[in-house]
Amino acid sequence: MSADATPVPTVTRTPERQQQPLPSAGAGARRVEQREPFFDNAKYLAIVLVATGHAWEPLREGSRAVTALYILVYAFHMPAFAVVSGYFSRGFEAEPRKIGRLLTGVAVPYVVFEVAYTLFTRWTSQDPDRPISLLDPLYLTWFLAALFIWRLTAPVWRLVRWPLPLALAIAMLATLSPSIGDDLGLQRVLQFLPYFVLGLLLKPEYFRLVRCREARILALPFLVCALAVAYWAVPRMNYAWFFRSDSAEELAAPAWYGPVMTLATFGCSVVLVACFLAWVPGHRTWFTVLGAGTLCGFLLHGFVAQAAKYWGWYDSAWIRQPVGEITVTLVAAAVMSVLCTPCVQRVFRRVTEPRMAYALRGRELRFGHNR
Repeated sequence: MSADATPVPTVTRTPERQQQPLPSAGAGARRVEQREPFFDNAKYLAIVLVATGHAWEPLREGSRAVTALYILVYAFHMPAFAVVSGYFSRGFEAEPRKIGRLLTGVAVPYVVFEVAYTLFTRWTSQDPDRPISLLDPLYLTWFLAALFIWRLTAPVWRLVRWPLPLALAIAMLATLSPSIGDDLGLQRVLQFLPYFVLGLLLKPEYFRLVRCREARILALPFLVCALAVAYWAVPRMNYAWFFRSDSAEELAAPAWYGPVMTLATFGCSVVLVACFLAWVPGHRTWFTVLGAGTLCGFLLHGFVAQAAKYWGWYDSAWIRQPVGEITVTLVAAAVMSVLCTPCVQRVFRRVTEPRMAYALRGRELRFGHNR
């Protein structure tokens, strides 16, 4: 499993507004009343970046340009998912209906795909002796574990006086603690926590603010500068800091680097997330419908990415030429788009959005996330 594997988010809508669908990781990504095109568009574009990032991974060696693009994408696409997930978790309460949705929309897919990825990894001989362990997330599944934990803590963040500074302090302390270990991907859970908490604090008008004409114009030079900085940093920086899966000690850096890099990467990522959202269409597009299937696309595309390496799809020399790199990017985007289509969602709905009628009591617990 690569240290930078990234998954995709999920989200629930606030109670005071019309119920919205979950943005990507489960708890109810089915047809719900009145979806907002902006968030579906954002989810689709972000999940395509996830797929292209994984497709670029084997191409980084020997290509400074691909690595720079890889760094830029990893600097903001995962934080964007965490922010949006936090925004849609603002109304989460520890009540039976919402706990039931969390179990069926996040916990069950986590168990199913953790087992599936473990067996697939054994088959491809990447780790033939790997045991099935629900405590050690494999490849993409760490985000579901993180989302489960984050959402359970959502009521706590609404109670504390300074939620974002506290979340940042926790993330900074995590970088000082190599003993945290890999259980439930806790290092990532803690280091990405500030983005989720930031999402909890956002209001609808903040999203409208970043989508104004002035914000779009400002976003372009920021993105160009960010790409230039990423290109400059390729031989000079350990970009594993953006994966947020290790402590400073594990990255062979002095301890004080951890808190400093936490603040630096947080500021960088938040600006890039705003630039990304500034250019997300707010109206319905041809890919809006695909935004409802990002959980399915996220969980399934990992098998394609792993199989591509196993079957030697990257072995041809032309793949590492510009035309090959562009082809890989287009294929990754196309595959992800197919996996997000409604027909694929219907096929895999029993494992990505199970109703669990046999296990949960009460109609609202079993079917609440499908309305």
